[in-house]
Amino acid sequence: MHLPLPDGDFRAYLFDCDGTITDSMPAHYRAWTAALAEWGGTFPEDLFYAWGGRTVAEIIEDLNEQQGLRMPVAAVASRREALFQASLGEIRAVPGVLAHIEEAYERVPFAVVSGSTRESVTASLTALNLLDRFPVLVCAGDYTNPKPDPEAYLMAARLLDVPPSACVVFEDTELGLRAATAAGMATVRVPPPWLR
Repeated sequence: MHLPLPDGDFRAYLFDCDGTITDSMPAHYRAWTAALAEWGGTFPEDLFYAWGGRTVAEIIEDLNEQQGLRMPVAAVASRREALFQASLGEIRAVPGVLAHIEEAYERVPFAVVSGSTRESVTASLTALNLLDRFPVLVCAGDYTNPKPDPEAYLMAARLLDVPPSACVVFEDTELGLRAATAAGMATVRVPPPWLR
């Protein structure tokens, strides 16, 4: 699927990772459901996709509150990450996004801006042999306010030394698109797997 760029002379490409560069959301969902089940928690699939872009800790805290549970945030997060890492052989790149990475690599700088941990982002990009394309990774723990706040995208632009108005963002989630727009950046919406 061809993903057209908006009009503009862009000097940096910023990418969300899961669901944008990597078609990893199904693998993440399986890891979430298996990890949560060990503590009696559930995560409806529609909610999982609606909460795309949020940090792992935020999700566990909100699921605890919603379901009246006391799942240990660090333990559930660690277990979820281990289950996801075990499935890395299943994930593939999103073709329309990969085409932009291949076309623009070494012409404009890239960054990843993700709600996932650095460990998870690094593992996903390594599995796809793409890690070396991204000199800047802005991941959960690097910023205070998660998407839809623009902080993470503004941080990536600063690290690349490119004004926000000269950045284009590739995103698959509503929260991420709102964050990029709030940062004053152009956007490319990456459709969910079932629409690709």
